Amino acid sequence: MYEFEFEKPSSVADTVTALGAEEAQALGGGQTLIPTLKQRLAMPSKLVSLAGIAEMKGVSAEGGVLSVGGGTTHAVVAAEAVAYPALAELASHIGDPAVRNRGTIGGSLANNDPAACYPSAALASGATIVTNTREIAADDYFQGLFTTALQDGEIITAVRFPIPQAANYQKFVQPASRFAMVGVFVARFADGVRVAVTGASEDGVFRWSAAEAALSADFSASAIDGLGVDADDMIGDIHGSKAYRAHLVGVMTKRAVAQAG
Repeated sequence: MYEFEFEKPSSVADTVTALGAEEAQALGGGQTLIPTLKQRLAMPSKLVSLAGIAEMKGVSAEGGVLSVGGGTTHAVVAAEAVAYPALAELASHIGDPAVRNRGTIGGSLANNDPAACYPSAALASGATIVTNTREIAADDYFQGLFTTALQDGEIITAVRFPIPQAANYQKFVQPASRFAMVGVFVARFADGVRVAVTGASEDGVFRWSAAEAALSADFSASAIDGLGVDADDMIGDIHGSKAYRAHLVGVMTKRAVAQAG
């Protein structure tokens, strides 16, 4: 590590002011940033902790929408997102207990790791990412590997999830990291089905439009028989080839549909 200033504001307004300092960086649960600092891959002169902002924490449901504060930990989402069982179940299997009790939903979405779980839930749900300055539709928010629509100094204060009629998330776990080699979130709404895939693509989380069309017409696992994603667009590494991940996308989607019922 190295020397840096540390500030822990108690309000969103004070946080935005603190982030205005040169080379300041927001610190959520630190599950990605702290290891990055240790490896000197990032060297901000000031860390601004989001952990003390009460208005950015908590889970509530009203009018068919589940709202989660950006500073809410995975463990709290798992315990309190009872109005959206698929999201609560997803959160309960992120990382290990240490990660779930420190990591936050806002930090995960801001980092947009290509194998993270929350991006698939946000995209499949048609969620709205709320920041200190605006609201961003999930379809516009995710812009590639570790890339989002967030601007400098912008922080995620909340995420609003429309609650679907049925939903499920299936993750094929990479055992060492607990990240998804392939994760698929399926959400069925009155006006159609949304399917989002994480962990598989070189471009990060994406919607599988062909599966969405088939499942909107017939919400059954057999509806996607014969469909597949382009293996050339998938990640290939020591854990699995491009073709293997493309195959897993179909398998995980079928499992999610079957469990969503």
